[in-house]
Amino acid sequence: MRVDELMQKDVRTCRADDSMNEAARAMWESDCGFVPVLETDGSGRVVGVITDRDICMACYTRGKSLRDLRVSEAMTADVRVCRPDDSLASAEAEMRSGRVRRLPVVDASGQLLGVLSLADIARGFSSSRARGTKGVTATEVGDLLAAVSEPRALAATASA
Repeated sequence: MRVDELMQKDVRTCRADDSMNEAARAMWESDCGFVPVLETDGSGRVVGVITDRDICMACYTRGKSLRDLRVSEAMTADVRVCRPDDSLASAEAEMRSGRVRRLPVVDASGQLLGVLSLADIARGFSSSRARGTKGVTATEVGDLLAAVSEPRALAATASA
C-alpha cells in the first residue's frame, strides 16, 4: 500500500509569520491538532509543523496571548516528511523513528500535497477489513501507536 492511498489531501496550513491565533483558528475550523507551516514566500514549501500542544506550551511559558506570538516561535522546523509514492511501511518507519503521529506528504521540491496521520492508517485498517482485502493490519496499527507514544526519556534509554 502507498501513502497516496491513505493520505488526506485537503489540509489546512499556516505560515511561519502568522500569529499563533491563526494556527489555532485553522486547527479549530478543521477539527485537528496539527497544521503544516508553509514558507512565507507563497511557494507552498513546508518549513515546519505546529501542534495544539506547541501553541499551548509557548503561550504558557512566555506568558503571552496567541495574538502576540508568531508560529515560527513554537513550530518544529526539523520536519519528518514522506512522498505520495512511498510505501506505507516506509512512512510508518519514519513515524516510528521520529515518534510522530503525522507526516506532511510533499513532492520533490518540498511542496505540500497532503498529510498522512496515524488516524489515516487506522482508518485504512478498518476499511480494508470491511472490504475483506489485504492492507493495513491491526498489529501494524498497534505497533505504530505504541512506538510513537513512547515517552522520549524511555526511548533514549532503550536505544542506549
